[in-house]
Amino acid sequence: MIDPLFAIAGKTVLVTGGTSGIGHMIARGLVKRGARTYITGRDPEQTREAAEALAADGGSCTGLSVDLAIAAGPQLLAQHLGGYESRLDVLINNAGTSGNGTLRDATCADWDRVMTVNVRAPFFLLQQLLPLLRASASVEDPARVINIGSIGGLHVPNWEAHSYGASKAALHHLTRSLAKALAKERILVNGIAPGPFPSRLTDTDSDAVKKSIATHVPLGRPGRADDIVGTVVFLASRAAAYVNGTTLALDGGYLAAL
Repeated sequence: MIDPLFAIAGKTVLVTGGTSGIGHMIARGLVKRGARTYITGRDPEQTREAAEALAADGGSCTGLSVDLAIAAGPQLLAQHLGGYESRLDVLINNAGTSGNGTLRDATCADWDRVMTVNVRAPFFLLQQLLPLLRASASVEDPARVINIGSIGGLHVPNWEAHSYGASKAALHHLTRSLAKALAKERILVNGIAPGPFPSRLTDTDSDAVKKSIATHVPLGRPGRADDIVGTVVFLASRAAAYVNGTTLALDGGYLAAL
């Protein structure tokens, strides 16, 4: 029996970038727990196939294809979701990208793309989805926004990732400023800063990443699906109804050991 404090069945949740990596882990966990789940991706066919696979065991998952790197992307996504739903309980801003972050080789195009996807898109998507979040929000069970940042935005790694780190640090700060602005509307904004998880951006099977994890992560392993799902379920449930403006480091002790 699920403790009512952590129940999310029946909630409507949007996960951007839900076709792969951490976003896919999150979406799978939400669908299994009875949430009415929507995922986004840039490729229409891949997004549809991912959603169908996630719903195959009898859950609810719908794919919405949109490119959040374009200025109109957030508005288009909000319009698509509005065609299905009149309220949104949880927005999970997970879609992200990296680029050539070295000082020597970075270009304006690289920098702008990273900042657009990792910072601008979450802000304007929230702006566009505010009517749906407000429709869900209540004193007893506030609406939730969960921004997926990175420990790369909380410390400086041993390699150059200037644009990525700056974008995630900006997202963490944006999490705090939005939490302050929206609390009076019963909309909570929190973040998660994952350490090394298997994803499109991090190959946890590579020798270099394995060595880094063994050296720097006290638990000695990468993150697993249940780790990110458990944290998301907590933040999306009644258990976290008094948590606001916080970014949780989900890193196996990486930052603590620095």
